[in-house]
Amino acid sequence: MLDFYEFFAGGGMARTGLAQGWRCLFANDIDEKKAAAYKINFNNASELKVCDVAALTPDDLPGIADLAWASFPCQDLSLAGHRYGLDGERSGAFWPFWRLMQGLMTENRLPKLIVLENVCGALTSHQGLDFMAIAEAFTQSGYRFGAMVIDAIHFLPQSRPRLFMIGVRADVEIPHAVKNAMPDPLWHSATLRERVAQFSLEVRRHWIWWRLPTPPPRVTIFADLIESKPNGVNWHTPEETHRLLNMMSELNRAKVSMVQATGQWMVGSVYKRTRHGVQRAEVRFDDVAGCLRTPLGGSSRQTILIVEGENIRSRLLSPREAARLMGLSDSYRLPKKYNDAYHLVGDGLAVPVIRHLAAHILEPVLHFTESLTNSDLDIFLCPQAMKIAA
Repeated sequence: MLDFYEFFAGGGMARTGLAQGWRCLFANDIDEKKAAAYKINFNNASELKVCDVAALTPDDLPGIADLAWASFPCQDLSLAGHRYGLDGERSGAFWPFWRLMQGLMTENRLPKLIVLENVCGALTSHQGLDFMAIAEAFTQSGYRFGAMVIDAIHFLPQSRPRLFMIGVRADVEIPHAVKNAMPDPLWHSATLRERVAQFSLEVRRHWIWWRLPTPPPRVTIFADLIESKPNGVNWHTPEETHRLLNMMSELNRAKVSMVQATGQWMVGSVYKRTRHGVQRAEVRFDDVAGCLRTPLGGSSRQTILIVEGENIRSRLLSPREAARLMGLSDSYRLPKKYNDAYHLVGDGLAVPVIRHLAAHILEPVLHFTESLTNSDLDIFLCPQAMKIAA
């Protein structure tokens, strides 16, 4: 059994992705509503402490974890935000989390692995200085580390690229099977490669190009996840749908007309955006949903447009559809209020992405360490081996 801490836990999607073989020793989130969802889905989760991460001390963290997972707030790093970066009130929560890790270091309890997750804007915030600051934090704490940009579109019908940084404690052996000598364009974007090239020599010495296998081709499309009888949302009136269509540019309206001409039943994903001071509705019919977001900071909720010939209907994406787009099973219990459910899911992690990372990097590293430890123990206990060694 592998043990982990889950910080900025939200609805527990990191925990869901890690799944069997992992045990949560401690979880933390500041949001009472998210914490309520966490508790109802994880047997009341007595290990969850609801407070600001800055209020935590090493005494709050039991045992020695193999992994610390931290999906720290993205609002100040997001391109949609004010770009205050790690100096911002929300994304700046990274620093008290890291101070907590440093506190564990003084007690010889540093986790073998630390995983950070955030939006890709973390690579460009403050011209890359914020990403460099995180890299230096890993280096100064004795971790080797690397990062990947993983888009959930490889696993789910949702366009959702996210940055994952994985650090490995200096004394932990890393199997060759999970490392590459060179970056892989699938997981290491041009921006990421550019940032690494800007690192100091000392930081680059700690860098790892992680090797992650290409997942099998995705077979699920957006339409597969649509509820025939949605709960928590109502269909728009014909007048509301007409207003939505009128908010589209000629290009987007032409997309709708092309779909109508096929006579087929098709589902489109719609977001409202401000273009040149005018609010526009933008639609896509590529069997993929747009990136789920929280309805904060000016972001609109995602609308779906169902077209079948001349018949066009629209409504908000339902909470269950949003959860399915994150890879949550229908057994996952959502908050009853629409905004609470949408906020919980939109702030979360794509579960299959976490499972892929766990299966192909996190677990191989930790199990390799265990095998080395057991092998050393066998040599120590075996008299014949001791004679040979002598």
